[in-house]
Formats: sequence, structure tokens, C-alpha cells
Amino acid sequence: MGKDNLGEINYTPFASRYADRIRSKPHNAYYERPATLSLLPDVKDLKVLDAGCGSGINTVWLLEHGASVIAVDATPDFVKMTEEQVGGKGEVLQWDIQEPLSFANDATFDLVLCSLVLDYIKDWLPVFQEFQRLLKSGGALVFSCGNPASDFYHEWPQDDYFEVTLHEKEWKGFGKPYPLIRSYRRPLQAVLNPLIQAGFLLDRVLEPQPSQDFPVNAANKEIYEDLMRHPCFLHIRARKRAI
Repeated sequence: MGKDNLGEINYTPFASRYADRIRSKPHNAYYERPATLSLLPDVKDLKVLDAGCGSGINTVWLLEHGASVIAVDATPDFVKMTEEQVGGKGEVLQWDIQEPLSFANDATFDLVLCSLVLDYIKDWLPVFQEFQRLLKSGGALVFSCGNPASDFYHEWPQDDYFEVTLHEKEWKGFGKPYPLIRSYRRPLQAVLNPLIQAGFLLDRVLEPQPSQDFPVNAANKEIYEDLMRHPCFLHIRARKRAI
């Protein structure tokens, strides 16, 4: 792989803990994942690229709902986990999506799903251009990322908002030793303009609130109340122009 992959660097030290925790961790199970899935079409009989599949939780969902899936991730542990869960029902590749996605021909996929991956990539335009190439006419791209408002005002208000900046943060929701996560913060224009430059048509923008089944209890009440008032993630559905 030509470029350093922050996802691989970040997740390799705690990949197993991450995979175990996201199944019930509120930010994932009752916030990000339901919002992402709400933007997907009926995936039955669709050819889908799960770009940055992580531990495979979305890959399995797609397969269970009738999609044909190729899943890729740069982190070897995640590739292995996804392969074990898929059990041969889908194709799983170790691949850095910053590199050309040469395993697939033009107009191969009906849908590209890219959940919480792009924050580890500085330059989104080449990635979106590859997604555009791989999608069929009228195909959809669904992705989630850090919300520019939350990332700036909540996390790094000392930043120059208009710049794309690299940060480090300890994640304390996955147990000790706390992983040190490096990611990029960017303004809204740096989210949308590469998408437009790559030729996508913006279809829907979602700044979610917690799902209705969010477990509001003593441990999670503060998280719930914060997410009801402040955005954490940004979810976008875009489409390749139909020809």
C-alpha cells in the first residue's frame, strides 16, 4: 500500500475490542448504524461495495438482506473477522481505498457504502472519483463521517475552521489501554465539494438523532441527551447521474 493508512494504524492495536463493543455501544448501535441503514435502498439483488468494512457488521447485514457484496478494508484483523462472519457468501479483500480500486471494472456496483471511514483520509476527491467510476448509472453512494459542526465546536474550537486539520484523541469508550486515534477534521465545504467535483448528485443529507430503541438508562442518559441536541455524525446519500 502506497500511502500510510490511518485506519489500519488506528485500529490494529484494539481491533478485537472495537468489534465486540460496537454491537452495543450507543454511538454505533443506536445512532450511526441505524442512520446509515436508513439511507440505503432495498438492497436485494444489488451488487454492493462495502468500502472500509471494519469488522463486517454492515457486510453481514447486506448479505442477510439479499445483496451481493465485495467488502474491503486495510486492517488485516478486520479482513479476517469479516471473512469469518461472511463464510464465503461474499468476497472480502484487504485493500486501501486511497488506492485505485483496480479489483473492479467500471460500472460494477449498484451501491457503495462507506461508513465512518473517510475521516482517516485527507484527500477525498480521488476516493469519490473511484466510487463514481465503479458505480452503475444512477447508482448510489452512502457514507457517514464526523459532523463538521460537532468536530469544530465540540472537539477542536481552537482550529481554523476552514482548514483540513489532523488531530489525535484518546477514545475511552473501548476500555484500556485507551487507543489513540488520529483523524482529519474538515469544514462542510471540504465534505461536499469533492463529492460535486467527482460528478455526484446530492440526494439526501442526514444529521441524525438517536434511534427510538436507544437504551436510555443511567449509563447512557447523558450520551442520549447530548446526541438529541448536538450532531455527532453526518450522513450523505449521493447518486451517479443516470444516463
